[in-house]
Amino acid sequence: MQALYSIIIATFVTSAVSLIGILFLNKTLREKLSQYFISFAAGVMLTAAFADLLPEVAEEAKGLNIFIPALLGIVVFFFIERFILWFHHHGHEDEIKPSAILILLGDSLHNFFDGLAIAATFLTNPGLGITTTIAIVAHEIPHEIADFSILIHGGMNTTKALLFNFLSALTAIAGGIIGFYFFNVIQAVSPLAVAFTAGVFIYIACSDLIPESHKDFKKQKKWMHSLSFVLGILTIYFFGIIFQH
Repeated sequence: MQALYSIIIATFVTSAVSLIGILFLNKTLREKLSQYFISFAAGVMLTAAFADLLPEVAEEAKGLNIFIPALLGIVVFFFIERFILWFHHHGHEDEIKPSAILILLGDSLHNFFDGLAIAATFLTNPGLGITTTIAIVAHEIPHEIADFSILIHGGMNTTKALLFNFLSALTAIAGGIIGFYFFNVIQAVSPLAVAFTAGVFIYIACSDLIPESHKDFKKQKKWMHSLSFVLGILTIYFFGIIFQH
């Protein structure tokens, strides 16, 4: 049972990283930086999908076509967004934007599989489990800053954004516990599910974040938003190199 306790503690620590949005509670600072964070978030999500998630599952897929579940992630979330837009059309215009709901769904899947990864490594070697947890925490910091920005952009206030982002992150604990008890079963399908999550990230970045970063281009400070986009790419890329395990 010691391994289970370690897994629960480790996954809770990774979930707590979602509260990093507290650093941006100041409304004036947040509004001044919000558009930069949207561009940053687009770079983060695309790089996470193409340089992190897909390459990782390609090694584990054992001949399976990982691009089909990635495409399925894009298609499924396309129809989810159509449903959300239809629902909003019949509701109030000031409700939360579909992008906020989509990022919570996609990130819940991502965090769940982080929990599975932590469980797998702790069951293999406690030292490797600790290393994996540190790597995930470091890797999640830019993700969580990006997620918080998207939730604010999607119409949530700071309290709701922090709460829902934290609840989304708690799926890591569920992933850790399920991984502990059923890892032999979960292990067979996890590469396909991670590829699906990559497709979700690609869809959110390309359908919402990048178009948003192009709005009011003439009013932007020259190419600063583009630099934020590139910074998001470089952040995930170098974190992946430094904390690769």
